[in-house]
Amino acid sequence: MKNFFFTPIDLSKVETLVYHLPDGPSFSVEMEGIEGLLDLEMEMGDICDTSDIDGVIHFFPKGNA
Repeated sequence: MKNFFFTPIDLSKVETLVYHLPDGPSFSVEMEGIEGLLDLEMEMGDICDTSDIDGVIHFFPKGNA
């Protein structure tokens, strides 16, 4: 059973978003100034939030998770 209720992500602690593409490569985006443009809870895929440790969120889109 998939959990449809997500814990909100505090983007104030996030410095970098690492987006893992389905074919294997990944790219990173610095979060400074773009926090308001992202709504990760509405994306289809899995999120690994390590922002408390190193300021990074990893996003794995559906099909790559």
